[in-house]
This record gives sequence, structure tokens and C-alpha cells, in this order.
Amino acid sequence: MTENEKAHGPEHEQDLTRRKVIMAGGAVVAAVGVGGGLAMTASASESTATTGPSGTASSTSSAAETCYKLTSETTEGPYYIDADKLRQDITEDKEGIPLTLTLKVIDSDTCKPISNAAVDIWHCDALGIYSGYESLSTGGGGAGGGTPPTGAPSGTPTGTPTGEPPSGPPSGGTGGGGHEEPTDDERYLRGTWRTDKQGRVTFRTIFPGWYRGRTVHIHTKVHVDGKWTDAGYEGGHTCHTGQFFFDEESVLASAEVEPYSTSTTERTTLTEDHIYDQSGTAGGLLKLKYDKKHIAKGVLGSLTMGVAPDETHDGT
Repeated sequence: MTENEKAHGPEHEQDLTRRKVIMAGGAVVAAVGVGGGLAMTASASESTATTGPSGTASSTSSAAETCYKLTSETTEGPYYIDADKLRQDITEDKEGIPLTLTLKVIDSDTCKPISNAAVDIWHCDALGIYSGYESLSTGGGGAGGGTPPTGAPSGTPTGTPTGEPPSGPPSGGTGGGGHEEPTDDERYLRGTWRTDKQGRVTFRTIFPGWYRGRTVHIHTKVHVDGKWTDAGYEGGHTCHTGQFFFDEESVLASAEVEPYSTSTTERTTLTEDHIYDQSGTAGGLLKLKYDKKHIAKGVLGSLTMGVAPDETHDGT
């Protein structure tokens, strides 16, 4: 598949009890409003129910609680940097279609929102390049990706291969392989922020691009049971590691806008991707709102993640 996004191997287990986020200069970004907040409406992966005084089910909408199936877990990929930037606006100076991403974290068992959780997101830029790993990324459009090799390969192996063949999907998101150490100091399109009392958190970023072997996606982690201090977020464990995905209509629309339109990389569609499990919102498919004729004006994305807060899913 691709060298861009190999999954972590078991050798990269994180000791999250030593997890610590340093808030640079104490500066934070104000919460981003999305037209007064995006409504989290019921979908095929959700069900609504209430319990009346007698303990029987009721359909009273005013008191209804929305329950969500457990959101699909994935591996974190090779380009995760542990909570390096405590902020909501992760755009920095990257060009692209503005994306406001509103997420809600809810306990899939009790249906209650999870407040004070630390949510990480990270993704590539409009041309498929990851910050911290620019020399390893293979995006299109003449940006990054390193220098391709020249000449004929040497040291061609001979004989019959031995041992068991590799199992699982090819690399590019969840296959074999392990964590890559950062190769540069860039940290654009990465950030961590806390959920509010309703379990919501909002990030401001750009619509991601694509690279060889993967459909358009955003990575995420949810950390719970830690403490927010003057120094940042400490301790706790990772209860969810997943990815967010974009429907084909929105990706095709973005591909008409610069700098996405300059990409020379072959795109993997949503149905071809080996990470997305085709289960809709339960699998991380975002709900998107934008002007169909002018996507360049910006996109609103939202999703509710059903997680198991007592479990550990660190994606390694």
C-alpha cells in the first residue's frame, strides 16, 4: 500500500499515566461558535428512548436522550504526536477550505455526555503532508514527499521467502509497522482541547487533502480520567482512537478548489479505503453542511462519538 501511514506496532505502547500537556504561554483560543451550535440529530446509528415514572418506555421528545453505538476503533497510524498543542484553532498558516469541526463525546452505555475529556485531532494538509513528518509524507502537487529514488534498485533478493506471510490490511493507516519519530518541528493541523459539560468540543481547521492509499480522513483520540491543571492535561487513559471520514460528494467538490486541485496524487475513494468500515456515522463518517455551489466558503462538520470510558483503546 503506502509508506505514508503505517499503523503502530505493539512496541509503541503509550504510558498514558505519564501523559502531560504543556500549555505554551497559557494562551488559548476562544471556543468557535457554529451558528449557535450544530444539532446532533438521530441517524441509523442512533436510537432515542426515555423512561417514564413507571419505568416504561416513553416517546416524550422533550426528555429524550439520544444513544449512540460504540464508534469504530482504528489504529492511530505512524504520525501521532502526543497532545503537543493545546488549542482549538489548529490551522496555523495552511491554505485550504475552512472546516469547523464540532464533536460530542458520549458514554455509549449510559448515553451521558463525557465532560472534561481531552480530544486530540490531527490530519494532513491540502496536499497530503503531515506536520512533523514532512520528509516522510508523499502528498501530491509538488509539495513535500522527499526525493524519489533514481536508477535501478540494487541488492535484489534471491531464493524462496521463508516464514509466515504478513496478515491484516496493507500499510497506510492500520497495517503493520510502527510509530515514526517526528522529523521536523512543524505542528500545523494538530491540536487538543477539552469537552464541555455537554461533552462537546469544537476545532477550527481546513478540509484535509489526500495521499496515496488512503481516503480523506482526520485522526482522533479521546483521553479520560486525567486532570486539567495550570500546566495542561495530565494522566488518564485513552478510551478511543479513531478516524473521521468525508463523503465522496464533498471530496469531489473540494478537488475543484485550489490548492486541492493541484494535487497529482491518485485518490482512494471512501468505498476503497481499507480503514473505513462502511458503517456510516458509527464508523466515523462526518455529517457535513456547506454551500453545494461554493464549498470554498467553508464546511461545518459534526459527529457524536460513542465511547467506552472505562476501556483503553490506544490504537497501538
